[in-house]
Amino acid sequence: MSMLCVLHDTQETRITDIPHIAKRYLTAVPNTTVTADQVATCPPAVADVITAAVAEYEAGETPEAVVARDADKLECLVQAVEHRHQGIDNVQRWIDSSRAALKTASAHRLADAALSGQPLAWLTPPPPE
Repeated sequence: MSMLCVLHDTQETRITDIPHIAKRYLTAVPNTTVTADQVATCPPAVADVITAAVAEYEAGETPEAVVARDADKLECLVQAVEHRHQGIDNVQRWIDSSRAALKTASAHRLADAALSGQPLAWLTPPPPE
């Protein structure tokens, strides 16, 4: 599953991360096409592993792909929460859409924790006992 998480955004090195609003005006090739170009000169064994992992993520059907997609959406949600904490107040739709895309119960619990906590609390060590 970690391979799916690592590889799912590698296509952005070629086509960038097209913002949601821009997708109304631009058409990008499928991520699997970008991946095929990226691995074209790799040894076949390497290319096959990477291509299969990207295809699995894109299909979103295996438990691993579902969890990897949830991880991606959780990262978006946490990023929006951090922005909100910094005083940017126009992020609620971003938070809502990220949360709505979550599939697993554990991802929903993590989202609840992110939404109810202080985003930078982990920087401060707990007081000594």
